[in-house]
Formats: sequence, structure tokens, C-alpha cells
Amino acid sequence: QVQLVESGGGLVQPGGSLRLSCVVSGFTLDNSAIAWFRQAPGKEREGLSCISTDGKTNYADSAKGRFTISRDNAKNTVYLQMNGLEPEDTAVYYCQSNYPAARFRPCVLDRYEYHYRGQGTQVTVSD
Repeated sequence: QVQLVESGGGLVQPGGSLRLSCVVSGFTLDNSAIAWFRQAPGKEREGLSCISTDGKTNYADSAKGRFTISRDNAKNTVYLQMNGLEPEDTAVYYCQSNYPAARFRPCVLDRYEYHYRGQGTQVTVSD
């Protein structure tokens, strides 16, 4: 059974940092790209970053320079390190999978590419 479980969200002050985790089960990370999306109230889901089956990464302009995606295959976990957080980053953050994915295919930030999703973790940036 495919499952994705996010954690690491919370309340942080502007300028602060958080590291989100996405633990996956039912597949291995060399058979799936994993992408991080977020959705704020009243807004469409926005793709932030993804990591392909062979570990190559891709970032949206809104994430470049502030967010870093990484993974630990042994722990079946993908991380999103977020620095310099601002109130506009407040949203529910989701990790998503396109398992089973073609090996060595670059990952994309298209939400329709990913058909498995976790329950999300809330990130709130506020004083």
C-alpha cells in the first residue's frame, strides 16, 4: 500500500526555518519522483520542488535559493529544508509521488503528474 506521511510543520517567525519530512512506504525512492507542493487558503496548489528517481532536483522560482530538497533512500524519506520563511509561505505543505516512475526521467512540478499524496502538514509563518 502506497503511503506518504508528512511532518515537521508548525509555527515559525518570519525569517525562521523549518525542515519538512516525507516518509514513504509501499515503494522505494528509486521508483518514484517526489514533489513538494503547498496550498494556501483560496489559492491553487503550487509546486515547489521535486527530486527524481536518480536524485536530480528541480525548483520553482518561489523556492530557489531558500528551499532545498533532499532524500535519504535508506530511511525512505524526502526532506524540504526551508529557510528565510515569510508570511506568504503560510500554507499546507504536501509531498506527492508519481510511483511507478520511469527511471532517470527528470521530475516536473505539474500536480497532475503525481497521483499519490500525503495528508499535509501546516506551516504558519507569523509573529
